[in-house]
Amino acid sequence: MPRTSGDTRAEIQEAALDLFGRQGYEKTSLREIAERLDITKAALYYHFRSKEDLLRALAEPLRRDMEEFLAGLDASARNAPDEVLGSYFDICVRHAALLLALLRDLSSLTRVGLVEDVMGWRRRLDAVLVGEDADMPARMGAIIALGGLQDLAVFLAPEQARAHRGRAVAVALAALLEGAGPRTPGMD
Repeated sequence: MPRTSGDTRAEIQEAALDLFGRQGYEKTSLREIAERLDITKAALYYHFRSKEDLLRALAEPLRRDMEEFLAGLDASARNAPDEVLGSYFDICVRHAALLLALLRDLSSLTRVGLVEDVMGWRRRLDAVLVGEDADMPARMGAIIALGGLQDLAVFLAPEQARAHRGRAVAVALAALLEGAGPRTPGMD
C-alpha cells in the first residue's frame, strides 16, 4: 500500500529525529533521511523546504506542550510543587529524543530559537516554584530541581524514566525544599 502524505511527513520526522539523535543535526543530511525512508529528496522537499524547517517542525510539539503546561499553572501551583515537577518531568520524558538530539548539536537549539524558549520556560517555572523575588538559595533549589529532572529525562531510556518517575520527582522536590529551607552558614 502506498504511503499517504501524512504518513510520509510523520515518517520523515521520525527518521530525522533518530538520525539527529545519533549523529547530530549538522552531520545529518537530507539525503540520509530520504535514503533511510527510500524516498527521493524531492519527496522530502515536498514536506519540508529545508533541514531547518524540518527541525522547527520537530520542535513544535515541545513548544506547544510547554506553553499549554505553563498556561495551566496558576498561583496555587506553588502549593503543589510535586505536581508541577512531575508534569515538567513528564513533558521532558515525552520529548527526550528531541532534547537529546538538540544537545548533540547545541547550535541547532539556536537555529530554531529554542535557547530563548527553554530559558524562558525555566524562568517561568522557577517563579512558579519559588516566587519572583526568591533569594539565591531558593532559586538554586529550583534550578537544580528542574535541571535534574530534565537531565534524567534525557539520559535515561524512556521506560526507565517512567519507572523511576516518583523517585525522580521526590529527589527534585528535596532539592527545591532544601533551597527554600533554613540557611546553612555561608550559603547566601
